[in-house]
Amino acid sequence: MRLDAALALDSRRISGQRVGEVPPGEERDTEVFRKRRVTDWIPKDPPGALLIVLDSVGIGDAPDADAYHDRGADTLHHILDRCPDLRLPALGSLGLGHVLGRSPAATLQGSYGRMRERSAGKDSTTGHWEIAGAVLDEPFGGNETFPPELIEAIESECGVRFLGNVPASGTAIIEALGEEHFRTGRPLLYTSTDSVLQIAAHEEIVPMERLYAICRVVRRCGDAYRIGRVIARPFIGEPGHFTRTAARHDFSMEPPRTVLDAIRDAGLPVKAVGKVADLFAGKGITESHPTGSNREGMERIAALWPETDRGLVFANLVDFDVLYGHRRDAEGYAHAPKEFDDWLDGFLPRCRPEDLVIVTGDHGNDPTYRGTDHTREQVPLLVRYANRTEDLGLRETFADVAATLAAFFRLEAGWPVGTPVMEFP
Repeated sequence: MRLDAALALDSRRISGQRVGEVPPGEERDTEVFRKRRVTDWIPKDPPGALLIVLDSVGIGDAPDADAYHDRGADTLHHILDRCPDLRLPALGSLGLGHVLGRSPAATLQGSYGRMRERSAGKDSTTGHWEIAGAVLDEPFGGNETFPPELIEAIESECGVRFLGNVPASGTAIIEALGEEHFRTGRPLLYTSTDSVLQIAAHEEIVPMERLYAICRVVRRCGDAYRIGRVIARPFIGEPGHFTRTAARHDFSMEPPRTVLDAIRDAGLPVKAVGKVADLFAGKGITESHPTGSNREGMERIAALWPETDRGLVFANLVDFDVLYGHRRDAEGYAHAPKEFDDWLDGFLPRCRPEDLVIVTGDHGNDPTYRGTDHTREQVPLLVRYANRTEDLGLRETFADVAATLAAFFRLEAGWPVGTPVMEFP
């Protein structure tokens, strides 16, 4: 469903009008609904929280970037340098220009700062877990190749033999070994500098449910090696013209207790959009809404938001990272923040002042940098609440988001890691 249609559907739902019923004097046209006054929207009650992670949107190398060989990486700055005509007015109104030191908005409707990651690592699992209040003292295991005893155990239990076991980008290994996979039926196994084991297979050669079953075995066997994520990567097409599908599925290690568990235990819904539920192995999640693209994720947020009473919608938008960051496509990457900004501009008027909206990132993936992997960077912190426009400064851990959510939801014990970015009445 297109976003404007989804917004129209939501407007009719929350106003009590039946779907498909046209208000007197209005034509059956979603443009009519897009142009209705903000005051025509009946707000939800009571307030809720929305946390959106723009996957891989970093804003400059972290102090310890040298340890990750990432000195000089700066995802968003370098994209703006490559695409000087890129304008992000909605994000600017939340303070992005102030954070970046470029074209700060004259009028603000949010508070702003930047965050550093305390955990060791630069992957989505580590970043999201810390955002939710779990700081890792021990990093996930990393491998150039996986040990023979692990591969042999998986092959024996699953009755398969793999091709690959090399570090590679997904598109590159499918191009290099896809034809052999097509001929032999052997799934492709590969990794990156992050703690991830990925298995790619053609949907006609290895059906998706079979691929997912193999990945579940890998997940169980991989726990002893502290492999952060196992990812199923189905693809389609013919040799020379293979295309990955949106049916990717992540199998993460089970996290320690996070603020998501605390929110759920308080009787509040925690609705995950995109790959969030996968990253937390379902822990602390009451509803999961997987998506195939940023556009689908934004539509899902728009649909869930009016129905979320005193709960959390936690969304990850992954196109930044998967479609553009890893493929080192700076011009393509610029499309993703523009698409999000256009959507955000129409969405923010649907939020009441007492609702909490947080937009941030989980790591960097500078498309102008060497290699194809994530980059160790600081991330933006943009917060919309109660018409406040404060400089939130430099936060020393992503877990300040978890502490902020605990304070907002008035969790009795708060959260033991991090500091709320503001006080709530």
